[in-house]
Amino acid sequence: MNEIAESYVKLALAVGEHDADYIDAYYGPPQWRDEAKAARIPLESIQASAARLLTALHQVPLEDSDELVQLRHRYLVKQIEAMAARVGMLRGKKLTFDEEARSLYDAAPPELSEAHFEKVLRSLEDLLPGRGPITQRYEIYRRAFIIPTDKLEVLFEAAITECRARTKEHIDLPANERFEIEYVRNKSWSGYNWYKGDSYSLIQINTDLPISIDRAVDLAAHEGYPGHHVYNALLEKHFVRERNWVEFSVYPLHSPQSLIAEGTANYGIEVAFPGGERVAFERERLFPLVEMAVTEAERYYRIHRLAVKLSYAHNEAARSYLNGKFNRAQAEEFLVTYALMSPERAKQRVRFIDTYRSYVINYNLGQDLVRNYIESRGGTADRPGKRWEEFRLLISSPRLPSGLQVVL
Repeated sequence: MNEIAESYVKLALAVGEHDADYIDAYYGPPQWRDEAKAARIPLESIQASAARLLTALHQVPLEDSDELVQLRHRYLVKQIEAMAARVGMLRGKKLTFDEEARSLYDAAPPELSEAHFEKVLRSLEDLLPGRGPITQRYEIYRRAFIIPTDKLEVLFEAAITECRARTKEHIDLPANERFEIEYVRNKSWSGYNWYKGDSYSLIQINTDLPISIDRAVDLAAHEGYPGHHVYNALLEKHFVRERNWVEFSVYPLHSPQSLIAEGTANYGIEVAFPGGERVAFERERLFPLVEMAVTEAERYYRIHRLAVKLSYAHNEAARSYLNGKFNRAQAEEFLVTYALMSPERAKQRVRFIDTYRSYVINYNLGQDLVRNYIESRGGTADRPGKRWEEFRLLISSPRLPSGLQVVL
């Protein structure tokens, strides 16, 4: 499989010459990237090469292979199938939201009605102070928990220091792992991890819109520990460095790998802060840093946990928008109504959908698939040690969405 893996990497780099967002990370031989830039292989040729690689993969004998080698084989098949689907889209093939999600991310997102979100909204009614439309009440309530701009850096550094310390208690990280933080503007996302290889990440935080207190831990865990930074560092350590599996030196964004990456990054927040530990940490350490009312921490997080259940509204907005049922204004209105977004944040989210399309499923569906998989293996909330063990095994493996074998 090594020759096929090398061809896959080179082909992924070739796709990146036609799709600026396709290559999320690459730390393989620099000359391969230079060759891709110089050759600029036509999309039609890339698609034909992908088909040939799949044929070659299906001819690889696996009868006497161990589980990890079989997982590697399946990983390559699914990644190349997704590559072919993405190239087809770049060549003009139209897919529905659900077809795209299955083809690129190896997962079938559920379809939820407005009644589902209305039920969650009703449960928020009694918790939110004031009267009037719930969207306005939610927005007004959260204003008291916006991080002052001049405190953002110190708060985020406190959050990521805690996340890193908790992760290191359970995961053996590379000795040279490190990261850098940048604060940026004019992005469609709230945070991004740019993994550079050699156990190093550049983590960017978007300051276009106000950032609430809960996002400090969310972003620190998701982008850093035990999220994207740890996930990429362990793949590099175990596969690229120790086994010379070159396919893991490239990360195509529009691929099944992203559902695992985003799902584990989101679920990693629960892994790092089981039970009531997150509320306790924020109440004792973060709220005082920005002089927020520590007595409100419990209610704030009761409201936050309910609001998170509205995340699938992002998927429904994307489904209707990409399928042509909603125009831009309708998609934004849906997000304001059912995801409790401010109009400004809804506009940013639709910009994200414009760029990344069905990628939105990777955050919520990915998190749920990962949670169910890990809990089915004994990593439940009352067994945090086992949960860490299963989480570490998952982010150190080439397992992909269809391999989680859990039905929601």
